[in-house]
Amino acid sequence: MPGRRVTSKDVAQHAGVSQSTVSYVLNDTPNQSISPATRDRVRAAAATLGYTPSAAARALRRGSSEAVLVVLPDAPIGAAIAAMIEGVSAVLEPHGHPVVHRRQRDTVGLRALWHELAPAAIANLAAFPASEEAAIEAAGIPVVGVALGGEPGRAMRVPQTAIGRLQAEHLVQRGHTHLGFAASTDPHLAEIARGRLAGVEEVCAERGLPAPVVVDVPLYADAAARAVQRLRDRAGPVTAVCACNDDVALAVLAGLRTAGLAAPGDLAVVGVDNLTAGRLAAPPLTTVDIRPDDIGTTLGKHVLRRLKPELELPVPDDEPPIDLVVRATT
Repeated sequence: MPGRRVTSKDVAQHAGVSQSTVSYVLNDTPNQSISPATRDRVRAAAATLGYTPSAAARALRRGSSEAVLVVLPDAPIGAAIAAMIEGVSAVLEPHGHPVVHRRQRDTVGLRALWHELAPAAIANLAAFPASEEAAIEAAGIPVVGVALGGEPGRAMRVPQTAIGRLQAEHLVQRGHTHLGFAASTDPHLAEIARGRLAGVEEVCAERGLPAPVVVDVPLYADAAARAVQRLRDRAGPVTAVCACNDDVALAVLAGLRTAGLAAPGDLAVVGVDNLTAGRLAAPPLTTVDIRPDDIGTTLGKHVLRRLKPELELPVPDDEPPIDLVVRATT
């Protein structure tokens, strides 16, 4: 039946029985007087139509699911987020816990989802507040939270200020005294960018340097070239830029090329994420590696400790390391 999912109603019609009979047969419900011939007919119809009960339906029948729900912030699912999800899956799936994920757009939608899916646990990647975590825990579903701002009260912290500090300290050590901050134009990334900018501002204040000049950098070469020019047109021009992520840093590099300039001679650039594209850029991009795969595996271990305390797993780190990867743009 192309174009839509096969349902138990389709199986019932094909087998000439009621939907309840289909449910009883496929779920092996005890104490039902259904003849062997009818059971065979229902199973044959299900096989012919390719019917498989949904994960949500199986969860509702059992009262809970073995799946772990990873709730993501309402932001693009780029390479870093994908690596985190892969890391969580690598830890949990060998223990019988498949991982599903969704972007969190509103609390009402989240509440409907966990009520329907009834997951074994939820990993909250800074997508919903502590008050909602409390409600989910009260329903008997463990919640493991990650604080992307470094705030306490969650199993894991990824302090964005530390990322910005690492960028700025590297550039200052390279002799730069007037820094810029290249922000994303994507509003979904505003909170993360604010944390990273705060780290850059801290370093500048501690070193007695001017506050960093902040410019939005669209992901287009011509617009990025205009942003670069705004930095260079200032009195006491900016000589180095901390970009809020690698995508923005690569846009800065494209803007430099469009303007007939180059890194690091005209403007040093450091990004965040350590994307493959950064390694392949011309010149290769200096960046901060936030180790998203490590964040994912550590998060998975925290979840597994909640789900299987009998394994007596060691306590994972609560703040995965970050590293500066120095390449040719600084």
